[in-house]
Amino acid sequence: MPQSVPSLPRRVARTLRTSLFAQVACALVLGVLVGRLWPDVGTAVQPLGDGFVRLIKAMIAPLVFCVVVAGITKAGDLKAFGRIGVKALIWFEVATTVALVVGLLAGNLVSPGTGMNVDPSTLDASAVDEKTGGGELPSTSEFILHSLPDSAIGAFAENSLLQVLVLSCLVGAALLHLGNTKVPAILPAIEQGQEIVFAIVGFIMKLAPLAVFGATAHLVGEYGLGALSTYGKLIGVCYAVALIFLVLLGVALKVLTGLSLWKFVRYTREEMLLALGTASSEAVMPRMMQKLRQAGCRDDAVGLVLPTGYSFNLDGASIYLSVGTLFIAQAVGVDLSLGQQVTVVLVLMLTSKGMAGVPGSAFLALSATASALGVIPAGAVALLLGVDRIMDAMRVATNLLGNCVAVFVVSRWEGALDTARAKKVLSGEIAFVPEQTEQTEQAESADAAESAKEPGSADVSTAGPERPKSLTSEALTPAASPSPLPDAPSSTARE
Repeated sequence: MPQSVPSLPRRVARTLRTSLFAQVACALVLGVLVGRLWPDVGTAVQPLGDGFVRLIKAMIAPLVFCVVVAGITKAGDLKAFGRIGVKALIWFEVATTVALVVGLLAGNLVSPGTGMNVDPSTLDASAVDEKTGGGELPSTSEFILHSLPDSAIGAFAENSLLQVLVLSCLVGAALLHLGNTKVPAILPAIEQGQEIVFAIVGFIMKLAPLAVFGATAHLVGEYGLGALSTYGKLIGVCYAVALIFLVLLGVALKVLTGLSLWKFVRYTREEMLLALGTASSEAVMPRMMQKLRQAGCRDDAVGLVLPTGYSFNLDGASIYLSVGTLFIAQAVGVDLSLGQQVTVVLVLMLTSKGMAGVPGSAFLALSATASALGVIPAGAVALLLGVDRIMDAMRVATNLLGNCVAVFVVSRWEGALDTARAKKVLSGEIAFVPEQTEQTEQAESADAAESAKEPGSADVSTAGPERPKSLTSEALTPAASPSPLPDAPSSTARE
């Protein structure tokens, strides 16, 4: 007897119940409608998005610490970890420079600000100060010093990723030095803490549709859709340049690793849509780390490259800054020479590295660039106030994909990428399983196997065909017995 096909409403209801992507997509559409029809309601539900991002950010620092420490100790080679860091910084610099240059080329070809004939004296420069809170970007020395923690607890309390990374490297190095004989319980405790964090992230992710609805409704309700027509040319240029840059990234990923960027986007579609809806790449960092690990990237590469990229590899922001600088100059009637545009690239290469976590950082970087050139009125930066929020989707998507590509490329360079496994995961041959769910299944399987050994139990071999194993963290790190730390040399040997 043929099985009955579920009706369309039942299939839709099942999809909405089981698919995070479908839930987030519906929340995104609903947010646009509510923000457009009832702007006051859209502004009132903003805390839904802000609250979700705050909860996720609370988990980022402990997760980065656990992943990096476990990655260093399991790799057993601090030099390899240092090589990963150097290669990552080289890739970051090359990628951001390409993003800046492509943005300047597009800005010269399309000239999005030409014909606006804006009088800078009519612009409200104080609005920029209000947006930035009167702050300023740190200098190079200040940036380096701020990356070094002056308090172990403060690094976590302030959610400073670079400081947490430094502490993680120090702890990992200390564990390698002491060896498993002196601190046998530390690594298992860190691994267990990591699984607790992943479990909490899984709980929080169930609130993702509410977060996307609140953030989208607030965006449309407060800013409306009028800016799309006023700044249509600028928006089109920035998004087109971002698309071109992502194509270049895809080509580089294919050439260097053999992987497909498009397949990776499909693999992470829930996270991408959530990042776009909340305008925050930090909101999906824990899940991205989890997916990159299950896609064949080694723990130490994921733990170092991805968080570092959030400060050093802002490709989308670089595109926006380069195009925005030309837009402002063209709007106020300033023709930048080739030498001045080279200066723009050099200044932005420095200022873009200190943008992460600074309120209104894009305007601070643009103001610094205008001051360095000396020909663009600083108040002209206010021209971008009306369109800055609309650029968030472009910046977030490009930054996030740029950092994920960096993880794959650096992992490949260092021999820390299982390419065959990555291809299977990205092709959908191996399904993604959240780590806390996977461990529950493993525990149940172990209990079932133990029960089968008892007298009178049915033979498990007759229970049916074995279910194919999905790619899990067990395949990356043994769950039953954590990898022991290498024993430290004895005192006799050292003497």
